[in-house]
Amino acid sequence: MASSQPGKRFDWSNLGVRAMSGVILAPLALLAVWFGGWAFLVMIAVGVALLTIEWGGMADKETPVRAAAVMSVAILGSVFVAYQGHPWMGWLVVALGAVLGGVFTLLRGKIDRPADIAFGVLYIGAPSVALVWLRGSPGGREWTLILLAVVWAADIAAFLVGSALKGPKLWPRFSPNKTWTGFFGGLLGGALAGVGVAALPLGAGGPSLMHAAWIGLLAALAAMAGDLWESMLKRRFGVKDSGDLIPGHGGLLDRVDGLMFAAVLVAGVRLLFFQGLIA
Repeated sequence: MASSQPGKRFDWSNLGVRAMSGVILAPLALLAVWFGGWAFLVMIAVGVALLTIEWGGMADKETPVRAAAVMSVAILGSVFVAYQGHPWMGWLVVALGAVLGGVFTLLRGKIDRPADIAFGVLYIGAPSVALVWLRGSPGGREWTLILLAVVWAADIAAFLVGSALKGPKLWPRFSPNKTWTGFFGGLLGGALAGVGVAALPLGAGGPSLMHAAWIGLLAALAAMAGDLWESMLKRRFGVKDSGDLIPGHGGLLDRVDGLMFAAVLVAGVRLLFFQGLIA
């Protein structure tokens, strides 16, 4: 692989646009989480459709719409099955959809694309099913709000601390702008956000403050790992951003890459609580 190009400085000129995009999108996500039900399902379905379009554009540039359609059918099928109260069947549908997506792509003669499409189904489908199950579980509203708060806080804290303190690069080969100071700042920000949301009188069913602290820490770690993972994927596909849907941010995948990893982790932790394996 060719050596990485020097990282570009953060474009401070579009900071206002980035902030405005966040101000508009964050309340919509919070409202969907708060009301749950069909509102949350519609948000997930719209997100899946947009994410598969972006993935198709990166992984199958010749026929991106067809690739996105195949992926959307597989993932939305798993989401609706999970929403009906069958999360384990939803996971099976995701796995089956990944296999069928890869086979369908291979049959179209795209011998170099089946793995990319199959992985895309898993990459987008797994967190989608995890989010639907998490929100629908007992205390799901509180858990999902903690998840969002941790991911957002970790991202903001990592940027602010890393920009202020700078220092050694975290992984310059794939993400030349990230630093170790930003990494630890993100961990701290995520843990504090988890405790802060858990302390709010949102209702019964959420984790205790102690549990929220280490859940926030782990979820922040997963979120930053997801961010780095997407940086590697974009390097593989030779793109700077996954798309241009969100002004100042790039594509939707650029905004939810950390959430996707963290959602699977928090859903797994919630399942352990639900099964009584964590008290």
